Amino acid sequence: MSRTVYVNGEYLPEEEAKISVFDRGFLMADAVYEVTSVLGGKLIDFAGHAERLHRSLALLDMRQPVTDAELLAIHRELVARNGIEDGLVYLQVTRGNPGDRDFAFPDPDKVKAGIVLFTQSKPGLADNPAAKTGMKVISIPDIRWGRRDIKTVQLLYPSIGKMMAKKAGCDDAWFVEDEGVVTEGTSNNAYIVKGGRIVTRQLSEDILHGITRAAILRYAREAQMVVEERAFTVAEAQAADEAFVTSASAFVMPVVEIDGVALGSGAPGPVTRRLREIYLEESRKAAI
Repeated sequence: MSRTVYVNGEYLPEEEAKISVFDRGFLMADAVYEVTSVLGGKLIDFAGHAERLHRSLALLDMRQPVTDAELLAIHRELVARNGIEDGLVYLQVTRGNPGDRDFAFPDPDKVKAGIVLFTQSKPGLADNPAAKTGMKVISIPDIRWGRRDIKTVQLLYPSIGKMMAKKAGCDDAWFVEDEGVVTEGTSNNAYIVKGGRIVTRQLSEDILHGITRAAILRYAREAQMVVEERAFTVAEAQAADEAFVTSASAFVMPVVEIDGVALGSGAPGPVTRRLREIYLEESRKAAI
């Protein structure tokens, strides 16, 4: 059955959804996006995603084409129309369609921002078998542009990184720069655990300001866990007791091998397992 999608003010069957060939999201990757998880038919961390959307748009001098209230209503309508119990809602805002290709930004008073949303059904999203076995990652040079804190649709190199991992028989890649320092995963924030201490890179322009990251660190501190926000290297990660990643779709996902080196027992560790339990429990309580 066809999905219903939202394109520039209209709910449409996916087969009828179209954007202009002159849309700057298509021509220039001049667009930002968010992905919100759905569990039990409810949105997880919607307010956090809306706030980060504001930030990304502001940093790129783009306008939000709908209000937050309208955005929430669109999310809920798509979840309802598509019967999403567990899954994702993808949102993309572009600088719009100026009617021709030009490197210069169009006047926002004359060219309205574009907006597209669609859903993805993921039954059992919170019961991913990988959470029980863990992921294997490789490290690759971080050659992305410098403003990784802005959630743009410029995802070519992260896609290449995932394919490099797949070719190596692994699940994902961690980006590395400055003598082996880890920035983040291709689509997630990265963490290690050593002696019960949770270590993850501090916020800056170098990493995405993850919504799940913020929630996990808050829950960890509330549970009296020790959190260190600092850089760490691949070598430090390989010597850690545990490692994991967080994202809106994977929640908390254990990492059990880095560049062929098994971590700890080679299985998901107790801190990672507990954080995943806490996150899913608390997120379901707060879902809207």
